[in-house]
Amino acid sequence: MRIMKRGLLPAFVALAMTGTAFTAPAHAEGKLTLSSSQDPGSWDPIDTFLVAWAAVSTNIFEGLTYRGPDMELVPGLAESWEELDEGKRIRFKLRQNVSFHNGEPFNAEAVKYTFDRLLGEEGAKGPQRSNYVAVESVEVIDDYTVDMKLSTPDPVLLTKLAGYGAMIVPPKYIEEKGEDFFNLNPVGTGPFKFVSYEPKVGIKLEAFQDYWGGAPKLSELEYRFITEPATAVAELQAGRVDIVIPPIIPIGMIPVIDADPNLEVVSVPGPTVDALRFNTRDGITADPKVRKAIIMAVDRKTIVDSILAGQGAEIATFQSALSFGHDEELAPLPYDPEASKKLLKEAGVEPGESLQIDIRGNDATMNEVAQVVASYLQMVGLNATIKPYETNVLLNDIIPQGKTGAMFQQKWGGWTFDYDNTAYSMYHSGEKWNPYEKDETLDKLLESQRPLTDRAERERILKEIGAYVADRALELPLYNTNAIYGVSKRVNNFIAPPDNRLKLDDVTVE
Repeated sequence: MRIMKRGLLPAFVALAMTGTAFTAPAHAEGKLTLSSSQDPGSWDPIDTFLVAWAAVSTNIFEGLTYRGPDMELVPGLAESWEELDEGKRIRFKLRQNVSFHNGEPFNAEAVKYTFDRLLGEEGAKGPQRSNYVAVESVEVIDDYTVDMKLSTPDPVLLTKLAGYGAMIVPPKYIEEKGEDFFNLNPVGTGPFKFVSYEPKVGIKLEAFQDYWGGAPKLSELEYRFITEPATAVAELQAGRVDIVIPPIIPIGMIPVIDADPNLEVVSVPGPTVDALRFNTRDGITADPKVRKAIIMAVDRKTIVDSILAGQGAEIATFQSALSFGHDEELAPLPYDPEASKKLLKEAGVEPGESLQIDIRGNDATMNEVAQVVASYLQMVGLNATIKPYETNVLLNDIIPQGKTGAMFQQKWGGWTFDYDNTAYSMYHSGEKWNPYEKDETLDKLLESQRPLTDRAERERILKEIGAYVADRALELPLYNTNAIYGVSKRVNNFIAPPDNRLKLDDVTVE
């Protein structure tokens, strides 16, 4: 963790002061309030990939394994496990005396139900099932032992079991209440239980006193969905928010937080990467020459140095240096506007050709970056317009249905810290986040590395995938950013996770 101290930016100080004209309220004892930039819109573990979901739901749900801020994989709802049959069967010994928030017991049947549901018709409706395709079935051995049978070994499976789709859910509750009710009224085994949810406004949780790991030190959690960065920072300054969760804090607002004696900025290297992906099906960006020309027209190093102010690094592929499969020897296409113009001419693109860049409207940093990208493109003869969308609309409608402009923002957390999680979702045919590409060669490469237990061979293939994607220029890779939190100094024992998965049972407030 790094606490950053930076100078003041007068413009942002003035902006922040407009939000601090109120008297900070007295804090409720034991209550922590957090600001998140996005309402996930669904609380069902099999229905999301969003880090905004994980920032809340890591406190509600648990998996068989757990990975905390130190990135070490440890037991979760499973006390132990062993790999059998050359990695094609994993036997889990489950914790006893664990209950769901509704009083329903956690046991082997709950684990089997969770994976039957994930791998069945309900799971097919969401984006998570493809992460667990190696799992054939879960067999109950006794009340607290299950065998997970795999079609092929999956070297990343134990990490996947620590997040998202593999979170264990209560069978009786879902069967009695129904899927739609569960989606809006989540129940898990975690340290905090659901109280209420108001779409676009917030979600409230309270301590689960019967939590197997011991009752949380906090009595309440309230997450407020604040989409505007200036508002989130102003609420932090006013004392109405205790933690602002990434990625909403713009680089330019860091000095505002840092200058407040009651606040601090916590910045940790993370897996999050940003790119402007291409519509490879329609218009001028269907031509790889044009895509490469666009990449070479943009000076990404200058963007990282000037806009990110050291809070990130340029990337050559859509993964961070923390990702298994990252190839440090793969260089990005160089900034070369003359070569860019030449490629555009060869592709028959006329000067003044227009293209649209779709971005998340509340991502202040990307708004600034997109403006700079548009300026660079104008210098090689392309007229770029920027279209901001509400984040959920862009992620759940525009991108999956292939309705984007020539370029569209993709921000990705890479929560397994393994390139497979990113690459399979981004590039395999039929995946939600891949509306345009159907590449048989790439599909085979992606599929070939998944069952490999030979770590070196698997890494070689992942690097080959990265090089193949870079050669096809499927996106304009931009940067890897730090996870930047704004934190009130009344908060104690807070350890900033690089992947936004906040588990808050040991946190206290003064």
